[in-house]
Amino acid sequence: MPPSCGAPGMSAAAVLIEVRLQPRASADEIAGEREGALVVRVRAAPERGRANEALVRLIAGRLKLPLAQVELARGARSRRKLVRVWGMDEGAVRRRLGMGPGR
Repeated sequence: MPPSCGAPGMSAAAVLIEVRLQPRASADEIAGEREGALVVRVRAAPERGRANEALVRLIAGRLKLPLAQVELARGARSRRKLVRVWGMDEGAVRRRLGMGPGR
């Protein structure tokens, strides 16, 4: 369910981002794009959802959005994930995450 997006310039539509997550990395970072997916490295281990939580926090922080506007939509137990972002258009999301233009 989307959070309230009543502020000017906010969108109620969700943006979906494909992510390839590397847990147990030396740093939390966005490492670019590979094969159409955002490559994200987190220090957290893939145990009890810790790496997924770190992923959501990193993306929300980079986008300057509250955690409630970023969620893991698919791939909780996989390295390939789909992250859903509310309240920002796709172009702005891609720019802030350092991704190339959308398809």
